[in-house]
Amino acid sequence: MPSALRSVRKATCQPTDPSHAGPDLRPVEGPAADEELAALTKAVGHPARVQILRLLVRREACVCGDIVDELPLAQSTVSQHLKVLKEAGLIRGDIDGPRVCYCVEPHALRRLRALVASL
Repeated sequence: MPSALRSVRKATCQPTDPSHAGPDLRPVEGPAADEELAALTKAVGHPARVQILRLLVRREACVCGDIVDELPLAQSTVSQHLKVLKEAGLIRGDIDGPRVCYCVEPHALRRLRALVASL
């Protein structure tokens, strides 16, 4: 079975916290918002991480190990970029047997958009 078909799992890409479904009413200005914006933009401050986010958004599903197949990077490099995105809260990695299944966190992307729009 082609890797693109075996690694997509729609069921696991739902938000982990139901409260993330509503609007984010936190301020987009002030010291705390500035720190949050800096942390999120640092996480997307590398072209490979932007490519990974675009890939996950396009798929709208959980993507396992074949992220490496989509990028001209070594597996260890992709893993490091995934770690940075996950630590920033922009993606989630769910364990699926021996694999980790990655999905975008829509709430975090909406927050990033709001913070950038406030500039």
